[in-house]
Amino acid sequence: MTTEGAPAEAQALLAALGVPAERLVGGPATRTPITGETLAEPRLADAPALDAAIGRASAAFENWREVPAPRRGELVRLFGEELRRSKAELGRLVTLEAGKIVSEGLGEVQEMIDVCDFAVGLSRQLYGLTIATERPDHRMMETWRPLGVVGVISAFNFPVAVWAWNAALALVCGNAVVWKPSEKTPLTALATQALFERAAAEFGDAPDGLSSVALGGRDLGERLVDDARVALVSATGSTAMGRAVGPRVAARFGRSLLELGGNNAAIVRPSADLDLTLRAVAFSAMGTAGQRCTTLRRLFVHGEVYDSLLPRLRQAYASVAIGDPREPGVLVGPLIDGDAFSAMGRALERARLAGATVSGGERVEGPGGAEAFYVRPALVEIAEHAGPALEETFAPILYVLRCDDLDEAIALNNAVPQGLASAIFTNDLREAERFLSARGSDCGIVNVNIGPSGAEIGGAFGGEKETGGGRESGSDSWKAYMRRATNTVNYGATLPLAQGVRFDID
Repeated sequence: MTTEGAPAEAQALLAALGVPAERLVGGPATRTPITGETLAEPRLADAPALDAAIGRASAAFENWREVPAPRRGELVRLFGEELRRSKAELGRLVTLEAGKIVSEGLGEVQEMIDVCDFAVGLSRQLYGLTIATERPDHRMMETWRPLGVVGVISAFNFPVAVWAWNAALALVCGNAVVWKPSEKTPLTALATQALFERAAAEFGDAPDGLSSVALGGRDLGERLVDDARVALVSATGSTAMGRAVGPRVAARFGRSLLELGGNNAAIVRPSADLDLTLRAVAFSAMGTAGQRCTTLRRLFVHGEVYDSLLPRLRQAYASVAIGDPREPGVLVGPLIDGDAFSAMGRALERARLAGATVSGGERVEGPGGAEAFYVRPALVEIAEHAGPALEETFAPILYVLRCDDLDEAIALNNAVPQGLASAIFTNDLREAERFLSARGSDCGIVNVNIGPSGAEIGGAFGGEKETGGGRESGSDSWKAYMRRATNTVNYGATLPLAQGVRFDID
């Protein structure tokens, strides 16, 4: 496969996906991290454009909330069918714009399809409870109602799946959606919106403004966060971003759903299957060039297996295929940009100054020359759990530490503020169950004999410790997109009053 022609290929994909040509000119350059070439120059939204989009979404919500939930699910089903028909094209665009390998670009679109399937079933299962009441001839129940406008702010590393996790649930719950994607990946957002508009046209009577995309930078995101018409802000990104978003939404008594960084860890115990462990660790730590929120970043290895596992892990790091993510056999594509490369270099330098042994981490040649940033994943062997190991660097860095005591390893797993995902590799049932228990991992995803990266749609994703726990996607996370009311019905002829209270009524 040639490594040339990314701009022409991107333009062809955007046309096939239905993105209007006029939306691709008049703005700043969007570059592919594969070669550094400009793919398009999409026009950004200004403050009046965002205001208008939120206004249309508010009007759409008033109509959409009246549509029966199973009918709302039909729109999401149609959108899932559009994704199936265009999976290859949208997945390829993800590769071009975000630098993911082909299988991961396609896998991201498959996640969108999966959550659509989940949401269609959910549209017939927005259940409330019937509650026992102490009053005779009364019935008490809870009902769930949509919130209103849901603002979605997504990150570059999952440019389309995160929006779908939110939007599919929000739509079947009766809400409207306004999306501010990462300024690094606007083209995939425009393509997704074009596919949604196809589905809406087939649906027939979806209100205008039910879903919209507003392209822009931090200032536009802040306007979305501060707008009182946006009932829920669902934001995915760094913990620093979450610290900024959460208080601003709370200041206006809005709701926020935050899925933030993950300084994820795994524990390797003496009974672990080392072949399985090696594959899981290597893929979890190096895949997507270490730029997943679920990337494995810390590894606590028991001394009995340390000297068996680490040489094999070093060999895997030294031999992994790095290069153009469109090429077969490549696991590690480019970093998203030069800022990511600089952040990786600073973290590794701090580790060296602290006495760590660093293998890898150097820049390697890629198809883009100086305009693209390819690196060899870094394996950092450290004596103490300190310094950069306690921080999330969005790059392929794995910190490795000897740790024999299981309770100590669990404590180290829990010793960072980020709490997205975790794993243990063991064939000891008691160790596995302890890790899963209330005194085990405090992360939102807790795995046994599988790496921390990745999560199926059926389980609610994440659970950030610093922010109180965002829960996008599956399980009962639909409740975040709705409000609950308790209803009491008196079907009797009397109204129970406090003892001794009476009214004289003619």
